[in-house]
Amino acid sequence: MATFPKIISVDDHTVEPPNVWRDRLPSKYHDVGPRVVRAPLKEMTFVGGKFAPKMGAPGDDGPIADWWVYENLHRPLTRLDTAVGCSRDEIKLEGITYEQMRPGSYSVPERLADMDVNHVQSALCFPTFPRFCGQTFTEAEDRELGLLGVRAYNDWMVEEWCGPQARGRLIPLTLIPLWDPELAAAEVRRTAARGVRAVCFSEIPPHLGLPSVHTDHWDPFLRACDETGTVIAMHIGSSSRMPSTSADAPPAVGSTITFANCCFSMVDWLMSGAFDRFPHLKIMYAEGQIGWIPYILERADVVWEENRAWGGVADKVLRPPSELFADHVYGCFFDDAFGLRNLDAIGPGNVLYETDYPHSDSTWPKSREVGESQMGHLPPDVVERIVRGNAIDLLGLTAEGLWAG
Repeated sequence: MATFPKIISVDDHTVEPPNVWRDRLPSKYHDVGPRVVRAPLKEMTFVGGKFAPKMGAPGDDGPIADWWVYENLHRPLTRLDTAVGCSRDEIKLEGITYEQMRPGSYSVPERLADMDVNHVQSALCFPTFPRFCGQTFTEAEDRELGLLGVRAYNDWMVEEWCGPQARGRLIPLTLIPLWDPELAAAEVRRTAARGVRAVCFSEIPPHLGLPSVHTDHWDPFLRACDETGTVIAMHIGSSSRMPSTSADAPPAVGSTITFANCCFSMVDWLMSGAFDRFPHLKIMYAEGQIGWIPYILERADVVWEENRAWGGVADKVLRPPSELFADHVYGCFFDDAFGLRNLDAIGPGNVLYETDYPHSDSTWPKSREVGESQMGHLPPDVVERIVRGNAIDLLGLTAEGLWAG
């Protein structure tokens, strides 16, 4: 391509600096709230879609890593959290320290510099320690502390990660207290008043022990998003389960089928009736890719047309699922040539681009080259929409693609 639009990535990640919660929680919580401890890594496995690390005691054998400690949780920083700058053969399942990761993972000035290298103008970043929708706080015993932890993260996201030094190039994405839909609605409204237009949510809430989107349990939260124009952003793995096939399947199996949870989740939403109850609601699937979408829409329409009388959706899904998708759902990709060859069956207005910095799947520092290669057959105005225009409209950015706060 003669020119390629500056990228607005709708799925990058921040690795939270060690002081995020210690700087914002009352002092009485400093010994139980999230904090970083340096300790040996005794053991770590990732089999059957389950991540299982064990922290050693001081003086134990084993490589040293920085660990997030919160109540009874011990979670190490890993090379998979921040792999950019490493060769593919160096990216292994191992614990690391902050000094062993690329500074752009946790520091705003270095992040902006790495975005410049990658032809990225702006980026929406998912969390690391809280996990992709704040499950860490939902699983904690002390709900008062959990709520403070959610709010502390959101304040840090708005005030520091996306603060003045980011110059509008980092777009805030906040958390909710998943255990209480009324508290969740209140947090959506609190952050929306600060200019936030996107919030994390679980792709499959029942996997977290929470009600599904087929109930009215989430209506206060959905109503708040509908009324404030807040996009519901769901990342692969935000159900705390990565897709797998068996307990002994190697990680490569799950890595190949990461889109599966997004696929299941989208069908849930299309058949839930939520889009008829909340006509302004928008949802997006981060890192789910897009090549699977056309068949799912085709099949969902057939089921809705032919089987809705016995399928339990006749009285709540009032339009064909493909129409609901066009008005409410966005797929996100970083490397999906097949999906782009079938863009007409998805809709160019429902697709967003991402770079996944700094994860192991990231296309950094060649996201522009990947985009040029895979979008070369598309008209320039369609490329513009996918790479930045759709994100500007969805996230309420300025015409220049910046967050105005």
